Amino acid sequence: MTRKARLPAYAIFAAFLASAGLPLYIHAPKFYVDEYGVSLAALGAMLFGLRLLDVVQDPALGWLARRVQDRRRLSVALGGAVLVAGMLGLFLVSPPIAPLWWFAAMLTLVFSSFSYLTICFYAEGVRGAMEGAGYLAVARWRETGALLGICAASVAPLALGGYGAFALAFAGLGAVAVVAMRREWRKGGVGAQGFATVLADRTARRLLLIALVNAAPVAVSSTLFLFYVESVLQAQGWEGPLLLLFFLCAAASAPVWGRLAERWGAKPVLLGAMTLAIASFAGAVMLGPGDAWIFALICVVSGVAVGADLTLLPAMFAHRMEAVSPGASEAFGLWSFVSKFTLAVAAVTLLPLLQAGGFEAGSENDPRALRLLALAYGAVPCGLKLVAIALLAVTQLDDKAEVMA
Repeated sequence: MTRKARLPAYAIFAAFLASAGLPLYIHAPKFYVDEYGVSLAALGAMLFGLRLLDVVQDPALGWLARRVQDRRRLSVALGGAVLVAGMLGLFLVSPPIAPLWWFAAMLTLVFSSFSYLTICFYAEGVRGAMEGAGYLAVARWRETGALLGICAASVAPLALGGYGAFALAFAGLGAVAVVAMRREWRKGGVGAQGFATVLADRTARRLLLIALVNAAPVAVSSTLFLFYVESVLQAQGWEGPLLLLFFLCAAASAPVWGRLAERWGAKPVLLGAMTLAIASFAGAVMLGPGDAWIFALICVVSGVAVGADLTLLPAMFAHRMEAVSPGASEAFGLWSFVSKFTLAVAAVTLLPLLQAGGFEAGSENDPRALRLLALAYGAVPCGLKLVAIALLAVTQLDDKAEVMA
């Protein structure tokens, strides 16, 4: 079987990983606030503290991935088991200790295993692309699968009747994903240059910085989404359908953005998508009670724009890695860290800010607190996107890196 014929395995494994990524920041804070009464400020601080661990952990996990590459299949299976255990403990098990510390312990398992699996997965994707599948082909399958995984995980607690059922469904998906990818983990062939080599390359550094800034708007909106719909729009019961609409549009648009990038170049296409994202986020600032249908349109447009972010930037970075450090696991340790760190920054800054501004989840809030929430949800992402656009516009990429046919 050719590598192209096995690309669906990448989509399944990506869905598994993505289900434990962004949806955690959508569901976990609200679950622990509603279920156990943990404060928003405490959750934000804990999420940020755990993410600081990644400063050391992700590069170290990249080194580990290279050291155990001859036993990659076994290490991935073990990593998948740890990830499933962390998710089950987070949502299915009643905390045997203080909820905040149980939250921290389970997220440590989830974050560590997620990082390791992501590093291995992206490094293997580069090798698959180099062997004939193509960078955008691998990226389309991988990122479309990831977006579908986010779609499912975003609405699963509502659709399945609770967070426990969501955790069990995640465990089942994990088993399927590990089996589907079992033939893709091969011995040897992973670069050994390390992350210092990656950071020495100016273009790689710039792409990492763009990824950091460009991911921040999605981090902000994901962290605040449920609070925004519940309190600003006062549209209880719409959270699941709106989340599903957003991520389905992102997933449906990902292959289209890939095709456009093959024809017109990744950089100009991505710049256009980022501009579209600003237009959509700006509309959310002015909404209020009864505007759920207008917000649904915003979800469509912003979801389409995010599809480009999640497809094209990883492909651009992977393409650059072919020249700088082919297949190096450490390089994707850096990418993994950058992608996740923005979520922690959003949590540690915005959740305490909302609490200090008088916002209380699930309660009646005064207009000033609701206005602060609306500005944080809509205006902050617009400013961050403008910075990302400026950085990408001045980044010089060679023709091959821009087109990536």
